[in-house]
Amino acid sequence: MKPLLRIYRYLPPPAERAPCALTIGNFDGVHRGHQAMLARVCQAARERGLTPSVMTFEPHPREYFAALHRRPELAPTRISGLRDKLAALARHGVSQVVVERFDARLAEMSANSFIEQLLVEGLRTRWLLVGEDFRFGHKRSGDIELLREAGMRHGFEVQTLADVADQHGHRISSSEVRTALAVGDLDRARHLLGHPFHISGHVIHGQKLGRTLGFPTMNLRVAQRCAARSGIYVVQVHGLAGRPLPGVASLGVRPTVEDRGRVLLEAHLLDETVNAYGKLVRVEFLHMLRDEEKFPDLPSLTAAIAEDARNARAYFAVHGL
Repeated sequence: MKPLLRIYRYLPPPAERAPCALTIGNFDGVHRGHQAMLARVCQAARERGLTPSVMTFEPHPREYFAALHRRPELAPTRISGLRDKLAALARHGVSQVVVERFDARLAEMSANSFIEQLLVEGLRTRWLLVGEDFRFGHKRSGDIELLREAGMRHGFEVQTLADVADQHGHRISSSEVRTALAVGDLDRARHLLGHPFHISGHVIHGQKLGRTLGFPTMNLRVAQRCAARSGIYVVQVHGLAGRPLPGVASLGVRPTVEDRGRVLLEAHLLDETVNAYGKLVRVEFLHMLRDEEKFPDLPSLTAAIAEDARNARAYFAVHGL
């Protein structure tokens, strides 16, 4: 049975505003540090009879300011799309998510207005957990001290959580996950996330080129600025059978066959034929085989795909599914 998650694109309507235990952040990837925060929120909600809630932002504030100042290189890459983020929040016990649009209105909102309009009136916050370096409001003018003062006036408790570190003392953060994915270190990413990196989405129609080459693929749209390195991966695909299906996938812009620069995920199932169009699947990345490459012609591309499939089968022969 799937956990129930109420999702609001702005604040809940007044009739649906139940007192909540809240945490605030971008939660890109919902890594192990995020999971520790969510566990605290859910525990506080259980103990106090509150709704475990998250406020997150779309787009990422750094993405908004990068566009505003015409510095696209400053925008962070994305570990997960919104669907995967919401699914992860639900898996970790959250029952209410407010996806606040980060725009000029929010960027220019004063810290006191943020507290009064969003936390107090909009969400009826009774317990709040944020990171120790949490800043909010216009020009990041709000801090923990201001939150605690407001909490005393408005009746909500403020708790902070220090950075979460792994067993080697290394900080677990979205930036660390992005770095691991950028260099194709899936083992490191899995360690930080607590699960294999994955991309989910509905299978869409493509150019059908893979079918003509003898390697039919399932095509998935990918979030802009995907954090994962473009390349060829050993994957397993969930959502098409009662078990994960082994495959090999290409993540990238397909330089041999088109020049539009749009990132696409194409997964080829090994020794399986499934009608997947329109179905929601989750592609888990297990091992990187090689970087994306532009080939001089289609026969060279076909030979490379065949070699990739052989290498993927060799991986599963050793590691299993």
